[in-house]
Amino acid sequence: MAGNGLFYPILGLACCLAFIYISFGDWKLGDTKAPKMGFVERNGTKFMVNGRAFYINGWNSYWFMDHAVEGHRKPRVRAMLRAARKMGLTVCRTWAFSDGGYNALQVFPGRFNEQVFKALDHVIAESRQHGIRLLLSLVNNLQAYGGKTQYVKWAWQDGVGLSSSNDSFFYDPSIRIYFKNYIKTVLTRRNSITGIEYRNDPTIFGWELINEPRCMTDASGDTLQEWIEEMSAYIKSIDKKHLLTVGLEGFYGPNSPKKSTANPEEWASRLGSDFIRNSEIPHIDFASVHIYPDHWFHDQDFEDELQFVSKWMLSHIEDGDKELKKPVMFTEFGLSDLNKGFTPAQRDRFYKTVYDIIYESAKRKRSGAGSLAWQFLVEGMEESNDDFGIVPWERSSIYRLIIEQSCRLARIGGDIQQLKALKNMC
Repeated sequence: MAGNGLFYPILGLACCLAFIYISFGDWKLGDTKAPKMGFVERNGTKFMVNGRAFYINGWNSYWFMDHAVEGHRKPRVRAMLRAARKMGLTVCRTWAFSDGGYNALQVFPGRFNEQVFKALDHVIAESRQHGIRLLLSLVNNLQAYGGKTQYVKWAWQDGVGLSSSNDSFFYDPSIRIYFKNYIKTVLTRRNSITGIEYRNDPTIFGWELINEPRCMTDASGDTLQEWIEEMSAYIKSIDKKHLLTVGLEGFYGPNSPKKSTANPEEWASRLGSDFIRNSEIPHIDFASVHIYPDHWFHDQDFEDELQFVSKWMLSHIEDGDKELKKPVMFTEFGLSDLNKGFTPAQRDRFYKTVYDIIYESAKRKRSGAGSLAWQFLVEGMEESNDDFGIVPWERSSIYRLIIEQSCRLARIGGDIQQLKALKNMC
């Protein structure tokens, strides 16, 4: 072989394959059998799985589908899921949308890129293999990955748009039809890998209507409220097995008694959303809240921001207990590393504050049902990072905090299987 010049090419190929095996474990026989999963249900203010309480320590990796499209980035999905499983994380929130533009799932209204759909199939199948559930968001209020802006552009291109305002996404009848068609296509998609329709797959924890909805052209909140009512009813007409949330930031609206006592500042009541009103819609199964004090305040010091975090979370847990009687999930929380005077130790304290409040809520059987950090990545992903993202295992203190939270929530929920998996960590 050496004489024929084949030895070194074969050696190189063998080394390459060995690296892939060591890094991502593609051929590991233990990975071929997916753990059994039941659908997550709601019982009052608790999430339930197979008759036991389910408290969530999870994270955001919005980039899963986008990276799964391309071969050189696809292994990052498995690497993140494997790392998350080792940390005891149970739910990942990620985008199930990409409207127009690069790697678009929906190229035009009703026209889909099968390659990108297969990437989403891969994300769901890989999550199932690793025992991780997914909270899938269906559209963005922001312009990233198309969002409601793209739907408005499509309506104008088709000559049916009522207004150039981005908020016409919520009230334009043609755009509502576009979005309903999208919903139906996604929910009834049959996974090309598992053969399971999305609406029948317990790997999916639930659906999120829209990421961070705001309708600033109608501060009364009526426009957004009507949209949520219509779209939540439509989703439930197709899929009654999965949980549904709105995707709210958690701000209190103009008629809420908490608008001046719990909101970060006065502007937060004029965004066209209202945490209580939007979340109490019958088809909405649980409430969602985000936590970004460093973006919501002007010139607050870190200690004041931490105090706000505690007050903000406890206010919404109180709402879940007394007003909504539904679980409350803090579906994004993060601290920017661009803040003046930022130190990694501040982020440790920020995470610990969030985790402690969720733990105390779970211990007292209150409505605070879990939290999802924004955002986690693996090494070499600078192009997908923002000023909130972390590679958790690169900082031992925050890595320990995450694992400790997984352990203590598993103990409260009586998750024997999870505790066995984490026996060397807990």
